[in-house]
Amino acid sequence: MMTGEQYRRSMQDGRQTYYQGKRIDDITSHPDLGRVVDLIAAGYDRWYRPGEDVRHPLMSPPRSPEEMRERIPIMETLDVLTESTYQSMGTLATAAGRLRDEHPQIADRILAYLDDARRRDIRITECITDSKGDRSRKPSAQDDPDQYVHVVGRSDGGVIIRGAKLHITGASFCHDMMVIPTKRMRPGEDEYSIACMVPVASPGVQIVNVGFVPRTGDPRDQPASWAKAMFDGFVIFNDVFVPNERVLLDGKPELAAVFAHSLGLWERLGGVTYMVDQADEVVGLAVLIAEANGLSKVSHVREKIDELAIHATMLRAGLEAAISNAHATSEGYCYPDELYTNAAKYQGATGYGTMIRHLLDIAGGSVFTVPAMADFDNPELGANLRKYMSTSNTIDGEYRARLFATIRNLTADEFGGWRLIAMLQSGGGLFAQRIVARAKYDFDAARRRALKAAGLGDHVPPSAV
Repeated sequence: MMTGEQYRRSMQDGRQTYYQGKRIDDITSHPDLGRVVDLIAAGYDRWYRPGEDVRHPLMSPPRSPEEMRERIPIMETLDVLTESTYQSMGTLATAAGRLRDEHPQIADRILAYLDDARRRDIRITECITDSKGDRSRKPSAQDDPDQYVHVVGRSDGGVIIRGAKLHITGASFCHDMMVIPTKRMRPGEDEYSIACMVPVASPGVQIVNVGFVPRTGDPRDQPASWAKAMFDGFVIFNDVFVPNERVLLDGKPELAAVFAHSLGLWERLGGVTYMVDQADEVVGLAVLIAEANGLSKVSHVREKIDELAIHATMLRAGLEAAISNAHATSEGYCYPDELYTNAAKYQGATGYGTMIRHLLDIAGGSVFTVPAMADFDNPELGANLRKYMSTSNTIDGEYRARLFATIRNLTADEFGGWRLIAMLQSGGGLFAQRIVARAKYDFDAARRRALKAAGLGDHVPPSAV
């Protein structure tokens, strides 16, 4: 296993990283990017154990539903990039299992890479969403063929790829990028059917960073921004060479969707896991701020909190169903059930806006106008601020202000906006989840049940679904 200091040194490899118009030669010492490096390094140190055979508990896909379930509390303590690594490894193990029977050589290469990644204790990011150009056109029909990552050259030693991937969480802070097709490819789109593991420091890779940086130096004002600091990358591949041992798929359009669907499954499970934790967090904040405002016994407030609790409970039930009904690959790795995973992710994403609306309605306008914590520390202001932000002898004004600041950070500033978009778009967006749910739901069984209820059990109408 790597230590935090070893991780820091591994980031000083000449990678082309850009932020706010400038190339950053050393992300470890940059005031904004370095904060993320510190966060990930702290995670390395937290889990570090000496010994050649020691591995991080999440650096291998689970082998049973119980193991998958036991890892959820661990995931809640991790940085986003380590979560992405776990999901990437689950993606690759699932794809290998689905390809094993008909394409054993591809499966072997995938598993060989997984073994090597575990041994090196590296971090991997999911690199899937292409720039796409005109979304109404397929990849091979774009005016600019580079709008989807594709192969532009081959040699005995590997392939050369060109294109861009967008919304890549933690791209500048990982070691390898799991570059896979963003969707199903069609016959003739061989050059776009490329899946490979690309080191971030490869010549020709450029990463433009966008992130939510805390507005103040006081974690009390934006606790989530400080604890979950991360940047998303706009990743450009300028004729990047990838050696053969890192090429997992090349030139087989009929297999491209295996990688995309496997990633979507693990990305959505990660999303549901995050949503469950976040939903309980929202319930807790709603209860606390209702109490602090003196509104906990008001009927419409209680009804909103009840609805929040039901939403959180149903999300947890969906997560549990996805795990309890997990499937196994031929190598013994487990992956979650697709129907329950996609249905839970869809419900969480579509219900998120309503839940946040309830929380903000309960909290009130001070979510946006509460003074900074530094104002409470000012001896000329602090006493009056605490006085007028309090609601009773038992509710301290600074305590109430901290709740307002936390709610604002989670819902109404840059981090809150990022989280809203992530709820909707992570794992492919709502339409992708509907497609999978439709494909996996047993409509025939539902039709038979409906026919039986109508007394038409012997009738077999043509399927319209």
